[in-house]
Amino acid sequence: MSNSSGNLLIVAAPSGGGKTSLIDALLAEDERLRLSVSHTTRRPRPDEIDGRHYHFISAERFEAMVEAGEFLEHAEVFGCRYGTSRAAVEEHLTRGVDVILEIDWQGARQIRAAFGRCRSVFILPPSLEILCQRLERRATDTEAVIQRRMRDAQSEISHWDEFDYLLVNDDFDTALADLRAILRSLRLSRNYQQERHRGLLAELLGTG
Repeated sequence: MSNSSGNLLIVAAPSGGGKTSLIDALLAEDERLRLSVSHTTRRPRPDEIDGRHYHFISAERFEAMVEAGEFLEHAEVFGCRYGTSRAAVEEHLTRGVDVILEIDWQGARQIRAAFGRCRSVFILPPSLEILCQRLERRATDTEAVIQRRMRDAQSEISHWDEFDYLLVNDDFDTALADLRAILRSLRLSRNYQQERHRGLLAELLGTG
């Protein structure tokens, strides 16, 4: 990936962990932040909009994009494929826009290998019981799918220690404040501030 001045933040959680709601709330209050909209072969849910929640494409189109190297990362989850557009992410970052990637641990591992400057957050549910209740309240999956998601949740959670930050989504407002604080800390990092204030630093040091 080319050099960039924006921050790349990965957010992962087991299905039902609340990452989408937290990310949506953060995006609504922050004009300098963008969500990378993934491509997927999964069928859209009733409330999902193509191009906003995901780019819904065929399995054939997805495979063609893989072969063309158009994905920064891609993975298979619950029998469906997901991928992050390399061009879309690089466009935002090179303009100094911070980007959130809502992906799983497989994708996070690929992103870290390709782009060392990224940071990652893993969101935990307060308990498996509450996680199950959240999945049931969504009313979008059959009981069999919910049970499969619960089985896979522990496998997903087992990768928590690969991430830079760990949040427990017990209270939504607290978790949102924590996620907000992580983003702010990234924007105060030396590398990010150096990019934003290159002119000021040159003036103060007499090197401009």
